[in-house]
Amino acid sequence: MANDREVLREIWDGKIPVCFTLDSEEICELQGPDPFYLMVPRLSYFPLCTDKVRKHFIRHIQSTNKQEHEMWLEFNGIPLKWHYPVGVLLDIYFNDIQLPWNIVVHFEKFPKDVLMHCQNKEVVESYFLSCVKEADVLKHRSQVMSTMQKKDHNQLWSGLSNDKFDQFWSVNRKLMEGTNSEEGFKYIPFRCYTSEDKYVQKLVKPMNEEGQRKTLRHLLNEVFPDQENVTLLTHGIVPSMETPLQWMSEHLSYPDNFLHFVVIS
Repeated sequence: MANDREVLREIWDGKIPVCFTLDSEEICELQGPDPFYLMVPRLSYFPLCTDKVRKHFIRHIQSTNKQEHEMWLEFNGIPLKWHYPVGVLLDIYFNDIQLPWNIVVHFEKFPKDVLMHCQNKEVVESYFLSCVKEADVLKHRSQVMSTMQKKDHNQLWSGLSNDKFDQFWSVNRKLMEGTNSEEGFKYIPFRCYTSEDKYVQKLVKPMNEEGQRKTLRHLLNEVFPDQENVTLLTHGIVPSMETPLQWMSEHLSYPDNFLHFVVIS
């Protein structure tokens, strides 16, 4: 079970300074609105922390029914996928980002061929819980989530959406318990992003056939057997190749219970 509380807390508290500006073509007045600055949690999703951004900009667009407009975000001409955690998006585009991260806000011309619609936070909740359930299938054959009560699922979501560490981890710790103390998880839930549109998933066990713990190096060898010198980024850092996978899954997973790696070379 995850027990290095300082690491968990450090990961949880990670925040990114973001400068939001309204797309100049959508401004309906001569004097446009000021940028909106916000510290955004790396572990969260943009729709969970941009209510104030919407309120700040929505009155400056030309529309008879402004509430019908779905807000979406863009960086360097690329629509940002709201269903990726904020920290994953930052890692994907880290080569092009200077802090504060400059993001353009849109209310028109929703890119439905690129983004999933997200009209409310219930859509985010549904997606988030489906990811947690998928991770539980990999780790415990879905034996943990299926035995939880509805209030536990609600507490997981509430802890994330309200940025409450203790509330979230009082439930999430159950999902970080191994199948037994010696073997750990059945498989490690992870995604390796090779671009903003593509990621790789494979079934990788935390232990080898001899009962020894696998490391990040083993994962790379299994996922990219024909490539050398592959470097992975997660939470803004390049972890050591000798880091045990079980420990990483327990301590460096995002709230959806997946490890999210970005391939940077």
